[in-house]
Amino acid sequence: MFAVVKTGGKQYKVAQDDLVTVEKLAGEPGQAVTLGEVLMVGDKIGAPLVAGAQVNAEIVKQTRGDKIIVFKKRRRKNSRRKNGHRQELTVLKITGIKAG
Repeated sequence: MFAVVKTGGKQYKVAQDDLVTVEKLAGEPGQAVTLGEVLMVGDKIGAPLVAGAQVNAEIVKQTRGDKIIVFKKRRRKNSRRKNGHRQELTVLKITGIKAG
């Protein structure tokens, strides 16, 4: 069985024992978390959420994404700005899917 969950403004299709990288969630590695915004479980589609459904997960690690370069240039103005950004991420292992 699979589910579609929403976290960090994005949607993820998950199944039992999947490893999913999502935007940072508070918690330490080994801690259990519950994702409550479940949009779909199997063939049940929510309007907008499936009532009573939840996805249980365990935090595997807290990490950071690849570095991206933000470069802004205004031509003929001798104006340049260069910044870098690394997104904070959390790796989750899906431990269970409970349909409503």
